Amino acid sequence: MLNAGDTAWVLASAALVMLMTPGLAFFYGGMVRVKSVLNMLMMNFIALAVVGVLWTLYGFTMAFGDDAFGGFVGNFDMAGLSNTVGKLAGFVTAATDTSPEVAWPGADGIPLLAFVMFQLMFAIITPALISGAIADRAKFWGWTLFVAVWVTIVYFPVAHWVFSFNGFVGADAVGGWIANNLKALDFAGGTAVHINAGAAGLALAIVLGKRRGWPKDTGRPHSVPFVLLGASLLWFGWYGFNAGSALAANDLAAVAFTNTTVATAAAVLGWLIIEQLKFGKPTTLGAASGAVAGLVAITPAAGYVSPLGGIAIGLIAGALCALAVSLKYRFGFDDSLDVVGVHLVGGLVGTLLIGFFGTVSVNSLGADGLFYGGGVTQLGKQAVAAGAVLVYSFVLTFIIGWVIKKLGGFRVSVEDEVSGIDEAQHAESAYDFTGTGGGGGAPATIPVKSGATANLEGSKA
Repeated sequence: MLNAGDTAWVLASAALVMLMTPGLAFFYGGMVRVKSVLNMLMMNFIALAVVGVLWTLYGFTMAFGDDAFGGFVGNFDMAGLSNTVGKLAGFVTAATDTSPEVAWPGADGIPLLAFVMFQLMFAIITPALISGAIADRAKFWGWTLFVAVWVTIVYFPVAHWVFSFNGFVGADAVGGWIANNLKALDFAGGTAVHINAGAAGLALAIVLGKRRGWPKDTGRPHSVPFVLLGASLLWFGWYGFNAGSALAANDLAAVAFTNTTVATAAAVLGWLIIEQLKFGKPTTLGAASGAVAGLVAITPAAGYVSPLGGIAIGLIAGALCALAVSLKYRFGFDDSLDVVGVHLVGGLVGTLLIGFFGTVSVNSLGADGLFYGGGVTQLGKQAVAAGAVLVYSFVLTFIIGWVIKKLGGFRVSVEDEVSGIDEAQHAESAYDFTGTGGGGGAPATIPVKSGATANLEGSKA
C-alpha cells in the first residue's frame, strides 16, 4: 500500500536536493574571477541536463538494479526506467526479506519513481562538486564529456555499492557490497558523494595542471555575497539531502534534520575559530566554507549519531577542513575552490567519526561506536568503505581526465585563460562594465586568493 505522507516528503526532498546544484553554482561562482563566473555556473548547470538523461537511460538501473558483473554494478533490467511505473520501493515488496537492512517505518511503501527522482539529484550534484577543483581552466564541452563518462564509470557503480540495499527496489533484489556485506554506515552519501567527488577533484586538478601564475596569482573572489547566497541555498537544500534520506516522514528524518542543523552551526564556529587564531580575523568566506564543511561531514552520520555527536562532528570538521585547505600549497596541486580540503577531508571526517559517535539509541540499524562501547569494529568498516571509494574514484578519474586532455578537449589555451574563459567558451560576460550605470572599466582588484582559502591565506600568495 502507498504511504502518501512518505511519498510527499521524498518528492519534496528531491526538489530540495535539486536546488542544491544551482546553490552550488552560486557558491562556486562567487569564488572565481569575474571573467570566468559564467563558465563556473554552466559547469554546474550542465550536470542537471547530462545526468538527468543518462540516469533515465541506464544510470538508475546500474545503481539500483540487481547485482551484475560480480556485484560491481546493477543489471540493466530497469534501463529506460522500464519496470518502474506503478511499482513501490520499500521492503513491503520483499516478501522473503524479514529483516530489512535499512530503517523502514511500516507496511507501506513509496512509488519507485519517487525514489528514482530522489536518487537522481544525488547523481547530479556529485560531478558538479568536482567542477570547483578545475575552475578557470576547463573547456566547457570537455567538461561535459567528462561528466557523462565519469558518472557512467565512477558514480553509478559506487552508488550501487553504497546505496543499493537488498530487497529495497524489488523482492529478492541483491544490492551493493558496502551496504550489504561490509555493512559500513553512510546515511546520505559521505562516501558515494563527497569522498567520491573529493578524490575525483584531486585527480582532475593534477591532470589539468595549475592555473597560469598559480600560486602567486590566483585572482580574487569576484562576489562574496554570491558565496554566502550559495552556501545558504546549499544549507536549505541539504535538509532534503539528509532528512530525505530517511525516505519517510518519521522520527529518523527528524533526527537527521536536527543533526544537519547543529553540525553545520558548529562547523561555522570551528572554521571561524581557526581563522581567528591563524589570521586574527573571522571572514564571511570562512563562515560560508565552514557551513559547507559541516554539511559534508554530517551527511554520512546524520541518521546514526545523537545531536551532541552531531555538534562534535561539525566542530571537528570545521576546524580540520579550515586547516586542510592549505595542503594544496604544500603539495603543489591547484585545487581552485578547495574541493579536496572541504569535500574529501570533510567526507572522510564524517565517515570515520561514525565509528566513534555512532549509537543504536538513535538508530537500531546503526552501530555503537567507540565512545558508546562498540569497540573499533565499526570504525574499521568505515575506513574500508572510505578507502575503497577514494582509491577507485581517484584512479578512474585520473584515467578519464588524462584521456580527454590528450585528445585536446579539456584544458583551455593560455590566451583564453588570460583574456577570459567566459568570452572564449560562451561568447558572453557576466557583467557589463561599459554601461552608463557607474562608469566604464572593470572594478579595481585586490590580491586576495580565490576559493575557501581566500581569507585564510590573505595576500600572502
